[in-house]
Amino acid sequence: MTFLNPYVLLAGLAVALPIVAHLLNRYQVQHTPWAAMQFLNRSVRVRSRQLRLRDLLLLILRCFAVLLLALALARPATQNPDGSWLPGERRAGVVIALDASFSMQHHDGNSTRFERAVKQAGVISERIHTGDPVTLVLLGNEHRVVARNMAFEPVQFRAILQQQTASAESLDLDSVPKCLQELAEDMNTHQREVYLVSDVQAQVWDHRSDQLRNAMQDLSEIASVFVVPVLGNSDNLAVTNLEFVSGLLRKGTVARYQATVRNCGLSPVSDVEVQCRVDGVEIDSKLIRSIRPDSSETVSLFVPFHNVGATRITAEINGDSLETDNVRRAVAMVRDRVSVLCVDGSSGDTGRIIVSALLARDDGTEDEDYVVRSVPWLSLPAQDLENVDVIVLADVPDITSDQARQLSQHVRQGGGLVWFAGDQVKIAEWNERSAGQNMETGKAETPLLPAVIGQVVDSRDALGAGKPLDPSMPDHVLCRPLRSLPEDLLSETRFLKRLKVEPSATSVPVLNLAGSDSPILLEHTLGRGHVVMFTTSAEATWNNMALTPVFPMLMQQIVTYLAGREFEQPRLVGDSLSLAYTNEPDANNAVFDTPAEQTITVPVREYRDQYVALLENATEAGFYMARVSVQAPGMPIAVNVDCRESDVACLTESELSSSLEGTGIMVVATETDLLSSIEATRTGRSSWRFFMLAGLAVLLIESLFADHLLKRQWARQPKPDQSPTKDGVTVNA
Repeated sequence: MTFLNPYVLLAGLAVALPIVAHLLNRYQVQHTPWAAMQFLNRSVRVRSRQLRLRDLLLLILRCFAVLLLALALARPATQNPDGSWLPGERRAGVVIALDASFSMQHHDGNSTRFERAVKQAGVISERIHTGDPVTLVLLGNEHRVVARNMAFEPVQFRAILQQQTASAESLDLDSVPKCLQELAEDMNTHQREVYLVSDVQAQVWDHRSDQLRNAMQDLSEIASVFVVPVLGNSDNLAVTNLEFVSGLLRKGTVARYQATVRNCGLSPVSDVEVQCRVDGVEIDSKLIRSIRPDSSETVSLFVPFHNVGATRITAEINGDSLETDNVRRAVAMVRDRVSVLCVDGSSGDTGRIIVSALLARDDGTEDEDYVVRSVPWLSLPAQDLENVDVIVLADVPDITSDQARQLSQHVRQGGGLVWFAGDQVKIAEWNERSAGQNMETGKAETPLLPAVIGQVVDSRDALGAGKPLDPSMPDHVLCRPLRSLPEDLLSETRFLKRLKVEPSATSVPVLNLAGSDSPILLEHTLGRGHVVMFTTSAEATWNNMALTPVFPMLMQQIVTYLAGREFEQPRLVGDSLSLAYTNEPDANNAVFDTPAEQTITVPVREYRDQYVALLENATEAGFYMARVSVQAPGMPIAVNVDCRESDVACLTESELSSSLEGTGIMVVATETDLLSSIEATRTGRSSWRFFMLAGLAVLLIESLFADHLLKRQWARQPKPDQSPTKDGVTVNA
């Protein structure tokens, strides 16, 4: 036998209280002389033996009741299956964990996986006794505890279950064992049971790390753990990507976006229509004739921009078993005009090359609302940067501290900056100006450039030819036009010289030289804008980039990217949403409107060298609206689901058992197996109710017996008009 509260057994020492009371009552009797007592001596001697016997019986009953109550409070139980002779009930503390990731919304024609999971949770609850502790948790990217250690009541728990729904999150399986272990250890019970109800997706559960297996094994050591799979087929289509490819985000233009649709199932799918909507209005559609199993197809969608401001763009499909991943969202910041200022620090050739690349058009037309100017370096102080969207510094020797602060402020307010190396660049001066030290406050700030500049190095190979770009490019918006080029055309771009740089912690390498990690193009965020840095020049003495299609495609993509805003970057469910301020705002709080039309107020905090309002863990997919205050206009932020969850193929029961082999976790796939496993595992018997009821019953018997004796004692006492009796004869006073 084990005790849940062993220290409460010390309460059994209270059995000494009735014994002490009995002894005190026995030895503290006062004798009062009375003449008539001589007639009662004989009767008293006859009854004294009976009184001692009754008092002893009352004492035993009181002591026994105290011992039974102490045992009950100590919560005794037995884990021995053969100890069935001990009265008790098979009770346990139960943790029910439901997988609430968006794959659980997959429909098989009759019900969703989550609905079947709720049904299995209902079956489990039928084996929970009223009053036993039960915990319900929904698993996702962030696990949500719905009920914690609540005393089980069937009707209430069933109502809570029916209110739950699957979310748009993906499942973070690595954090599940720790979460469940904490919830199980929080239960003050002899036996613990954990039920994990999930669709056991193959891409999530198969081939997990040793660290996860060890965590699962640790969980099984403190509780009986059951994995209850709710399986389904693997048929699913998902829009996995929607990205801007080319064009200008400006009123009166047309931009090209690409939407990617993936077939996660085992059968080919034909005639898939992809619809493109702008602010809810359908403006384009494409038909994909066929998508092979486990493959993707990409279509181009052309988006016209008729209005200035933030534009919401969606690509979606219909008629699928899982609707959550059928839509992909993006935001475009459309302007009425784009202005680019090129500051040329050389003889003027570099500026002309950059202007020509930015104005290059396939049809040879000029755009009146796309303004590109080139000015000499010495004219920079006289330029009004207020209406300039992107500033290009080409081979600029040096800038003053005031100009560095002015450029930094321009970027922080949402503008863009492009920096080119060159023969005129003074390395020491640029490193000093870009260091990111606020002269007024003395605080360290994010540096202006993404890297610390080093010396010029030779990039030629052994034959004297320049090195080409690495065709393996990251998934960065600046690389998208170049990824459409054939590799032989890309390899024609050769680099003879470059600057050796030390990238900062905030920078991202965009383009590297082939066969090395030497960056040619870096980028980082500064406030609400971006800075793009070339470690090479635009001049022909450093490379032949200006003579290939790479340069105009890259420069136009850079300007489009820098002319945007931070809201254009889509987020994933579970990410944090931020609203950055250039200066200290007047309002203390920012406001985020969710896709479900809820309003969340978020405090504005100072972070590094700027002010930020951060909404942690976006739990819905859709368009959030970020506002600097309740009255201010909103700015949309696109939030999409994590498409890794779209691969809804499940492990079979045998595959799951093999994956969990050696962890001590049991797999129960059917309702019959689930019920039989519960009966076979729940061997412990809790006896505290028996001891509590027995103790109360003994107390009741003792009370009734004492009351009976008291009434008899009062009945034997002489009435006021009578004298004590002697041998049954009344003696007159």
